[in-house]
Amino acid sequence: MAEVALGLGSNMGDRVDHLVTALRAIESIPGCFGVHSSSVYRTKPWGKTDQDDFLNLCVLIETDLAPLDLLAAVKGIERDLGRVARERWGPREIDIDILTMDGVTLESDVLTLPHARINERLFVLMPLAEIAPDLMVKGAPVKETARALEAAGRSNDCVLDTDATEALRAALGA
Repeated sequence: MAEVALGLGSNMGDRVDHLVTALRAIESIPGCFGVHSSSVYRTKPWGKTDQDDFLNLCVLIETDLAPLDLLAAVKGIERDLGRVARERWGPREIDIDILTMDGVTLESDVLTLPHARINERLFVLMPLAEIAPDLMVKGAPVKETARALEAAGRSNDCVLDTDATEALRAALGA
């Protein structure tokens, strides 16, 4: 069994509903257990900035799936929720990324673990630091890397969204 960190984001349509539906689908993946979610954060788009803000969160799960099997499962969830390839870093109904997987370092055409740009993205680090502050990624605890990005003047790029968090938790019965 391996602990896996996933990052989820949505900036199209009913963003909270997309996140709720994705979390429920992740919980139902055979071989995945114990979904533990962060709060929801409202974040500025990254890469392609002329689009609506995202709602992002991170989850920790336990799984006995191989990395590429888990990737296939989460990409299936994206398709089921209506995600279609439009443009790189463009708007999307849902995005689910595998961020880390215990003991796995991988670099392939379809998956890199830990996620290649994890340490550049406050929208990943802030929610991940909430649920796994001491998780070591690329030689540093997540909480320290998040603080460093925040201190670099990017704190307004990622803020806790209490209304979205409450709506998500209410929908999930948490």
